[in-house]
Amino acid sequence: MSRTPYRDLPASAYWRRSVAALPADQVDPVDETPRFGLTPTDKVMTAGSCFAQHIARYMRQSGFDAMITETAHPMISPENAATYNYGTFTARYGNIYVARQLLQLFKRAYGQFTPQEDVWDGKAGSLIDPFRPQIQPDGFASRREYDLDRAQHFAAVRKGFETLDVFVFTLGLTEGWVSKEDGAVFPLCPGTAGGAFDPDRHMFHNFTVSEIVADLTEFITLLRGVNPKARVILTVSPVPLIASASGKHVLSATTYSKSVLRVACSMLEETLPDLMYFPSYEVILGPHARGAYLAEDLRSVREVGVAHVMRLFFRKLAGADLEFGQSAAPAPAPIGDLATQEMERLVKVVCDEEILDTQARTANS
Repeated sequence: MSRTPYRDLPASAYWRRSVAALPADQVDPVDETPRFGLTPTDKVMTAGSCFAQHIARYMRQSGFDAMITETAHPMISPENAATYNYGTFTARYGNIYVARQLLQLFKRAYGQFTPQEDVWDGKAGSLIDPFRPQIQPDGFASRREYDLDRAQHFAAVRKGFETLDVFVFTLGLTEGWVSKEDGAVFPLCPGTAGGAFDPDRHMFHNFTVSEIVADLTEFITLLRGVNPKARVILTVSPVPLIASASGKHVLSATTYSKSVLRVACSMLEETLPDLMYFPSYEVILGPHARGAYLAEDLRSVREVGVAHVMRLFFRKLAGADLEFGQSAAPAPAPIGDLATQEMERLVKVVCDEEILDTQARTANS
């Protein structure tokens, strides 16, 4: 028998040895030699979709420096601070679902882009930030309060970008709503959490691989312009779309969206230095888990799944074997009354998309 390139491959290259033959909690799709490591003193800035919130939470619990540059007033209780989105991410920017939102945030923080549509009307005369529509319950009371808060926010964003060691960004969606006037991207469709939808001013856009690669390449170039040492970790959120405006079934739309994001991450990893992809998407949704890492809604990620992701994150990047709660192979997702109890135990994350389903159910009731 002739010698082939397959003879000397490691076990991780074979499905049976590294996936089918292992208990779910032992499946490890992370590269054996990551491009760079992580230490407890590294300042880590987090941003992205709702799944990204888990990374910052686990980092703080484990003694790592998940940066917070925008803090609440000392007189505000921790509960109220969380309600106002302080501490969810490094700064109070809310969920950033698509790559162009991230690029847009950088440019706005550094005065390189000012959207024409910069404020929405809310309830009872309040003002809503179109680019952070749910960070301020009941909106801002006045334009002065709105402008002061935004200036403080941009200062916190700049501090994060300029002082971080590692930037972790979780890509969540390809679908977005864009201003026809200047290309500004909103995290939610206008009219869902403030403002009003106008087909003459707003349009749906489904971002492509090439657009996402271009947007993130430009963002990383700008980031390293203010912080040359910045290292970047990209992940893809396993959380499916809660609704799709693409005209496709939401399952097909989700498959398309996640596939595009995953391909974009690999293309960036192949072309940019000090950038790596971390496979949290594969850990949660791979067939080894048999759906056990998802709650009954097939959307929320159970804590046992998050723990699996974060064990690998710390083991491979920081050389730390940390255990988080249940480490045995996950049981199947519960059903019925047990499912209700399980949902109550799920870690709460701030997910702007939830308002889309809430409004649809309200309209149809």
